[in-house]
Amino acid sequence: MASTFPGCMEAKGRGSPGGLGGRRPQEPFRGPRAFRAVLTAVCPLGECPPVSGCNEKRMLAMLPRCGKTFAEMMKKVEVWKWCNLSEFIVYYESFTNCTEVETNVVGCYWPNPLAQSFITGVHRRYFHNCSVDRQQWQDPPDEILIPLIVVPILLTLAMTGLVVWRSKRAAQVV
Repeated sequence: MASTFPGCMEAKGRGSPGGLGGRRPQEPFRGPRAFRAVLTAVCPLGECPPVSGCNEKRMLAMLPRCGKTFAEMMKKVEVWKWCNLSEFIVYYESFTNCTEVETNVVGCYWPNPLAQSFITGVHRRYFHNCSVDRQQWQDPPDEILIPLIVVPILLTLAMTGLVVWRSKRAAQVV
């Protein structure tokens, strides 16, 4: 994942205790001042996500950027084509990737309820008139339905009767 904040992933330290990244066990840890100095150098404006969890407030501030970019891209697509996914799939994929990256940058998992509600809002704005056209199946009229049911039943009874009659007749001949 490409972070928009250089060095933030290194500061988090994937899987290392205390988020110390590349610190090797033989190096002595020099205390809180050294750690604070490293964080200040890596995250000078405090832009790194918190190591301990999700910064929902920051996520909600960053997601509208993705929505704004998507809105700009959707202006290139004629409104009557908004329900045709093939017309804007590249833009939608970019929007999805943006929301995922921005959510992960602030230490949140993706998808999460807040990100989903933001994405749902974008769907309501652009795709509220799009519906899946599902064919509604109906029974045919009775004058067609009744023969379709009765004819196979009568044929089954007739064939069963013919088999029984032939088997009795064959037994009498022998």
